[in-house]
Amino acid sequence: MNTTNLRPNVIITGCSGDIGAAIACRFYNAGYNIAAHYCSSEDKVLELKKKLSGVKNGGIFRTYKADFRDPDAVAAMIEDVQREMGPADVLVNNAGFGKQKLITETSYEDWRETFLINTDASFLCSKAVLPGMINRRSGRIINISSIWGMTGASCEVSYSAAKAAVIGFTKALAKEVGPSGINVNCVAPGVIDTKMNSHLSKEDLSELAAETPLDRLGLPEEIADAVFFLASDNSSFITGQVISPNGGFVI
Repeated sequence: MNTTNLRPNVIITGCSGDIGAAIACRFYNAGYNIAAHYCSSEDKVLELKKKLSGVKNGGIFRTYKADFRDPDAVAAMIEDVQREMGPADVLVNNAGFGKQKLITETSYEDWRETFLINTDASFLCSKAVLPGMINRRSGRIINISSIWGMTGASCEVSYSAAKAAVIGFTKALAKEVGPSGINVNCVAPGVIDTKMNSHLSKEDLSELAAETPLDRLGLPEEIADAVFFLASDNSSFITGQVISPNGGFVI
């Protein structure tokens, strides 16, 4: 039972990152209740919660900690959310992780960690919310991939493979649960101005911006807008699709 003022509930994973925070802001400003997942950066999600406390139309904002390298922790978190907030109307699988390494320097542990956080968690979170969505014959699942999941990136074999798997997962799941009234889509961001890219030099970032036809990097808020669109009634006939806000970097 949804006990949170009958507002729609959205679960957003990876809210301590820039894109996750922007997604949470977009939904909260639209009147959603937010279940904000984080792993280790509690200070960032608490800061976000404080920032949103003055929003008049906002619903309830609750934080949930889980280490997605532990599959049991994923299922436990979703169970906690739905017990405390009610069923999920929208799930945004945003949590992501990656390292730039040559494949010869990538250990099997690196490979598994990348898949656990980017791919396995999307599977486990989706599996956990789907019984309720199927029962209600409604729901939206939005998975966050990357342009590197579409094209591959040198020195990011594990990340590219994990994000490509997210795309395949999205398409297959959309076919499976579409008859139950559930839309499943994917957002594959291009190069976005986030702390995740802070390891890149100013020269590298400038070069990436120059390679983008719109001649700039994307903003987290632009990814959030795409995610919110896929959760809205305006996308009711869209499922199994990959929307890639990338400024023309990949066409």
